Amino acid sequence: MAGLVFAPAGFAAAPVRGPEYAEAEAWGSNLQPAFSFTYAGQSSREIMPGWQSRSTLHDLDAQRQQTEVSYTDPKTGLEVRCVAVRYRDFPTVEWTVYFKNTGLTDTPLIANIQALDTHWKREGAAAGEFLLHHEFGTFYPNSPADFMPQESVLGPNEAKRFIPSKGRACADVMPYFNLARSASSGVIVVVGWPGAWAAEFARDDQAGIRVTAGQELTHLRLHPGEEIRTPLMVVQFWRGDWIAAQNTWRRWMTAYNLPRVGGQPPKPVFTASSSDQFDNMVKADEASQRFFIDRYREEKLAIDYWWMDAGWYVNNGRWQEPVVWQADPKRFPHGLRAVTDYAHAAGIRNIVWFEPERVMGSNRLYTEHPEWLIANHISKRLSKLLDLGNPAARGWLTDLISGILTKEGIDVYRQDFNVLEPVELWRSNDTGDRQGITENHHVAGYLEHFDELRRRHPELVIDSCAGGGSRIDLESMRRSLPFWRSDYCFDVVSNQCQTYGLALWLPYFGTATGPRQFSRYELRSNFACPLIGGSWDMRDRTLPYTDLRSAIQEWRDYADNYAGDFYPLTPASLGADVWLAWQFDRPEAGRGVIQAFRRAGSSYETARIRPRGLDPAARYRLKDLDHPSAPREVTGRELMETGLELAIALRPGSAVLTYEKLPAR
Repeated sequence: MAGLVFAPAGFAAAPVRGPEYAEAEAWGSNLQPAFSFTYAGQSSREIMPGWQSRSTLHDLDAQRQQTEVSYTDPKTGLEVRCVAVRYRDFPTVEWTVYFKNTGLTDTPLIANIQALDTHWKREGAAAGEFLLHHEFGTFYPNSPADFMPQESVLGPNEAKRFIPSKGRACADVMPYFNLARSASSGVIVVVGWPGAWAAEFARDDQAGIRVTAGQELTHLRLHPGEEIRTPLMVVQFWRGDWIAAQNTWRRWMTAYNLPRVGGQPPKPVFTASSSDQFDNMVKADEASQRFFIDRYREEKLAIDYWWMDAGWYVNNGRWQEPVVWQADPKRFPHGLRAVTDYAHAAGIRNIVWFEPERVMGSNRLYTEHPEWLIANHISKRLSKLLDLGNPAARGWLTDLISGILTKEGIDVYRQDFNVLEPVELWRSNDTGDRQGITENHHVAGYLEHFDELRRRHPELVIDSCAGGGSRIDLESMRRSLPFWRSDYCFDVVSNQCQTYGLALWLPYFGTATGPRQFSRYELRSNFACPLIGGSWDMRDRTLPYTDLRSAIQEWRDYADNYAGDFYPLTPASLGADVWLAWQFDRPEAGRGVIQAFRRAGSSYETARIRPRGLDPAARYRLKDLDHPSAPREVTGRELMETGLELAIALRPGSAVLTYEKLPAR
């Protein structure tokens, strides 16, 4: 059949610096209208102008200016403090609002706190309707549609409301949005809250839209001295096209958000584990871990991190039922330190799993400190939640984990969160005039736990897991990385789409390939991200190790490009009869990679794609990794205007092309 043609029609180049910066600056100068709440039944916008106010302004560094504005009710002592940061090198503003009772008695009711409450209008007479770009989160039960991009046209009087499932921040929906106000302008809106947030985009009957976002439920009084906070809010304005805007966002994420070790952003990493062979770590012991590490080295499958997942501790025969957070002395008589030291001697770092917030009846904490635990009075689940909003409980946990990290020589602290209904647990413990308070304090304690661990262990890397990617909101991503993006793993089509969807928002994430997945198509599909993992049974010496070595080395050769700009080159689809392709481009390095996948049901052997972001006047050398001895040279203009024809004979099949910009002649 004739080949497919994919063309990003109408995509204009984004200006280097334009009116989006002026819009961001205006927002950074006047944030009071950006949030709202009611106090004793009155609108904040009606009563706050009469409160005492003060403001401070100072530079955090050459590119960031912080504004702090506080308002105090002279009658009750409620202080409302907005801390905002405006970025000079990005058209971006962020802020968080804090509420503190400085009085001597409980405050009146504070309700319906919206960290963002604003209006925008369509731009231009021919702007068309608002188009909202958003995406699914991760699902439970598991679904291949995790992180699939979505679009919603918002017509007159239409509204779109988003709430994650049961308080897991990225369950079912993601807290990342891009609102196009015209074909060439818009604003990115992001909610940073590892709990139950809500965001609504509500059109009026003219040319406007109201956007609100905040903690889903707030209806509470504050005790004397008590303080709560809103979600972190970020808006980033753009001109050009929405994909260029996503790359501005990715660059801002890398510059100011991704955790750094030694001052550097995270690098591509190949991990490995024996989880599929030993029921995670329930049946693993010191000897098995040493053996697998040796076998990876023997087969020259160079691993960067050895991953020890759930079950290494004393448990009741199931990884879900820890008794105490201590290496099982029967299986690890010398602690995990014997394994981590062994790996370190070979230049291999380690990842170790914990799940401290879910407390099962098997856990000693269940009976030793019941006052630290939150019970679910709605669904009557047996497990309880360690109350990180309780300073004593949070302090105990941080001390415990910090001690284990030091004692066992742990490099990556992997914190999981398999509590399926945290919002029920939180709300079970709220009274009628304190709705939302338990969640608010728990979220603050969770973030403080991560902050304190990083303060005590400056080289520590934190992996945020919650049954996969249910906690990859912005506040979490400022402190941690998502090494395991989804529990829906090893499905090659879903893995392709998960990379497609997540790469729009996050520059770094990981997954693994299955223990019996050896084909080039499977490995390329599962290795299409900055962090990858092997799960092969190294006891089997008949595995195709030559192919595995080749696949890992191929990935290493181009993996640095995942830190670059991301361009979808085809529509996102889970269909069995389509092609899927994308490009990661590093213009500063003059390098990039194009990856394409022909699904099993596609009748098309060729597809023409149009790469983006290239220098039209420059020449590029392209190398097809399936035919590396036949590179070709072509101009950036030809690639972007005429396009690049890809041929994949196999179905399913894949193609990977790397390119580099050649010196000017």
